[in-house]
Amino acid sequence: MIKHLEDNEIEEVMDVWLKTNITAHNFIPEDYWIGQCEVVLEEYLPSSTTFVYKEDNVIKGFISIKKNKKYSFIGALFILEEYQQKGIGKKLVNHCKSLDSPLEVCAYVENVNAVNFYRHCGFSIISKQPNENSGVMEYTMQWKNDS
Repeated sequence: MIKHLEDNEIEEVMDVWLKTNITAHNFIPEDYWIGQCEVVLEEYLPSSTTFVYKEDNVIKGFISIKKNKKYSFIGALFILEEYQQKGIGKKLVNHCKSLDSPLEVCAYVENVNAVNFYRHCGFSIISKQPNENSGVMEYTMQWKNDS
């Protein structure tokens, strides 16, 4: 079930965030992700709207979005490895699509699985640039409701 993140779930979400980042982005040193935990916990999560996918009392994944005047930005979409390829990510993205358009997301160029996932969800690449924190090349991708 998809629901808003509750305060007592933040530690579990951070665990999902760290484990999945390290696995999905093995081209970036693990220490980088560990160093980003405090920023995510203290700055990003409090300023974002976060939805969790929770089943059998386990958070299997989550998505966080930040809204600005022009679009909503998906700053985080992470599914625990053992629950990937089961439609959870698509359900979370579709939930956000039902709330707002356009949506934008950045995905590392080397994270081919993420890039292909977002393409499958209807996103198009609109630019390529170095990530402002890690310096690793990323795509900005966008989805618009054309109806």
